[in-house]
Amino acid sequence: MFSRIDHIGVAVEELEPALELYRDRLALGVAHREVIEAQGVEAVLLDVGENHVELLAPLGSQTPVGKFLARHGPGLHHVAYQVQDIDATLGVLRGAGLELIDAEPRAGIRGSRVAFMHPRATGGVLTEIVQPADHPGDG
Repeated sequence: MFSRIDHIGVAVEELEPALELYRDRLALGVAHREVIEAQGVEAVLLDVGENHVELLAPLGSQTPVGKFLARHGPGLHHVAYQVQDIDATLGVLRGAGLELIDAEPRAGIRGSRVAFMHPRATGGVLTEIVQPADHPGDG
């Protein structure tokens, strides 16, 4: 069902200090930067081999990442797994009785389709499934 880890999401208060660490000191290349209004974040993807670290800065305190930062502070936010067909994967997850945050996929970074599973269903880890834009799937 999952083909690989797509990225690890890291919640940050501000992108520039985080980029000084990840880009400048850890020498990870910036692959993409985008504001995703629907999710209330500005996100930066940094290359780690064929995978990514995704830095997430909230657009406001009442966004999901803003609320996460208020409760937990900066740090690991989610693990994202890549899938070929997100619609089929959501059906399998639903059929397995796993609690979903998103019943239907939503728009993600770089034109991807994404959906989240509730941490209660995944041992306390917010889990995202990602269908990249170059994998059209059946839906």
